[in-house]
Amino acid sequence: MKARLLRLSNTLRESYWFVPTIMALAALLLALTTVMIDSHAGSTTWTTGLPGLDTARPDGARSLLSAIGGSMIGVAGTTFSVTIAAVVYASGQYGPRLLSNFMSDRGNQVTLGTFIATFVYSLVVLRTIHSAGEGGSAVAAFVPQLALLIALVLVLCSIAVLIYFIHHVPMQIHINSVIEQIGGRLVDDIEARFPARDEPPSATPASAMPMPAALLAERPVVGPDRPATIACQGMGYIQLIDESTVIAVAKEHDMVVRLHRQPGDFVHKHSVLMTAWPADACTEQAATALRHAVALGSRRSALQDLRFLIDELVEIAARALSPGVNDPFTASSCLDWLGAALATLARRRLPPCQRVDAEGSLRLIAQPVTFEGFVDRAFGALAQYASADMIAGKHYLDALGDVARNCDDPALIATLARQARAFRALAAKALDGACRDAVVARADSVLNALVHAGAQDSRAGDADRMEGII
Repeated sequence: MKARLLRLSNTLRESYWFVPTIMALAALLLALTTVMIDSHAGSTTWTTGLPGLDTARPDGARSLLSAIGGSMIGVAGTTFSVTIAAVVYASGQYGPRLLSNFMSDRGNQVTLGTFIATFVYSLVVLRTIHSAGEGGSAVAAFVPQLALLIALVLVLCSIAVLIYFIHHVPMQIHINSVIEQIGGRLVDDIEARFPARDEPPSATPASAMPMPAALLAERPVVGPDRPATIACQGMGYIQLIDESTVIAVAKEHDMVVRLHRQPGDFVHKHSVLMTAWPADACTEQAATALRHAVALGSRRSALQDLRFLIDELVEIAARALSPGVNDPFTASSCLDWLGAALATLARRRLPPCQRVDAEGSLRLIAQPVTFEGFVDRAFGALAQYASADMIAGKHYLDALGDVARNCDDPALIATLARQARAFRALAAKALDGACRDAVVARADSVLNALVHAGAQDSRAGDADRMEGII
């Protein structure tokens, strides 16, 4: 249940309608409050004698609010049309998976919400204005002066927001801004999710704990030692896994759970989500609670899925390097951010697969998170595209070198060296002439530096050797 609530909260934050709806409701309450204050304070007495605040008459107040309401709903429609046009353009240029980035932009939501809120406020206040003896009754004239003043303030705010929106939309669909938004979030999520290498571990290490062989087997285990299988009962992409709930359920029933999926994976009915051992401890109630710890959605989300952000940058770079576009500089920008993300990751401590409870007992075996996996996801996926272009190919190798300067583990440097060797082989086949010679020479330079850096124990020595790469 907690996982579904977190997913709902994230969906509301990223939806295009939620913020405008809240702002419209706030405008409704503001209108009712100001009219109530005017009715108790006297609609014409409190403004008497104030400079620049002439008392409005019913006809003038109606005309003013009608003009405000009509213009605001028109501008709101135009704003929505401009947003949709920007979304269509971005979807066609950068990929359909980026559509949610534009719809969830807070600036677009606040802009639409401001215009709708001003319209709702004007409409509600307009309804309360009446002239003396209107409709044959003996009531006195009522013009809420405070409400009119606030309506003018809202109009000025709307004009300021409109100016901001005109500037914001072109900047938002600029390719460098799109890449910066995705890459910046990727780096921030890495820093927030993984602690620095020099920080002490926050939990009891479980890497040396014995694990049930039945859970580690890749093939189904038969016999009394086989684990219980927990299958999915829905279809969609895993958006969130609440590991704390999984650990709590495993502790309550004294069992160990292994996750077979991770955020971003697509599952369907009867797909295996988890296995639990011993099988006798996994009751139907426990299996239901474990299923509720996994939230599904119709699309991938960056809530827990770092691979999704990497895939977005890879998609932009791959489209830029396609024969129909041939834009290596956009691909180079994506490589810069991918390199920055992996350089940040190289300085973080990745969690082990094993998770323990408060007493230090093994309760959860999660999917492994490895530096090699992220390198393959980013640079491995782009190798076939960048290897066919000299500019992108050289920048690809420079980005690998930049990542290596942040690695103090020989195993990480060896991973980068394998990637550089594979890229060199691809470039040697895809390019010819001077372009091939330039990329191969850069690859040899990077490989030599990586080999020397991997053979050293001192990080300072690694950095000095890597300085000569670019």
